[in-house]
Amino acid sequence: MDSAERHERIESFGRAHALLVNALTQFPREMWQYRPSGTRWSIHEIIVHLTDSEANAYIRCRRVIAEPGCSVMAYDQDAWARSLLYHNQSTDEALDLFRLLRSMNYKLIRSLPELTWTNAVNHPEHGLMNLDRWLDLNERHVPSHIQQMKRNYASWRQIEKAS
Repeated sequence: MDSAERHERIESFGRAHALLVNALTQFPREMWQYRPSGTRWSIHEIIVHLTDSEANAYIRCRRVIAEPGCSVMAYDQDAWARSLLYHNQSTDEALDLFRLLRSMNYKLIRSLPELTWTNAVNHPEHGLMNLDRWLDLNERHVPSHIQQMKRNYASWRQIEKAS
């Protein structure tokens, strides 16, 4: 990734919280618990997942910068959603925490020297992951889940129309 593309991705990464909050205004809160199927997440669960994922990204980012060559952990997102009882957690608190974590990472990465972007860690699922790869994965994460939320909403509306 060249520095111009990286700069665009960093700025997009930094706008994720606003993008998410804006997207959530499209979906009535009464449907946030709706699951299109037993294995698909509700909007509520997606919000909490995004925050847990951001917490993991926060640590990984710092490990790539400060401890290149180390290993970072993977986590089973479905097990976290089940075991951590996502539906019992506050979406407002999750959104607040997401905002803080994302802001801290954004402020950190936008000021890094060019050489730091070549740092890499070992990720159990992604192999050798440099900071550019970390940015790519995390910059796309929120938009992909917003699309999932839109599909949930469309499914919920179909059921509402039928009843």
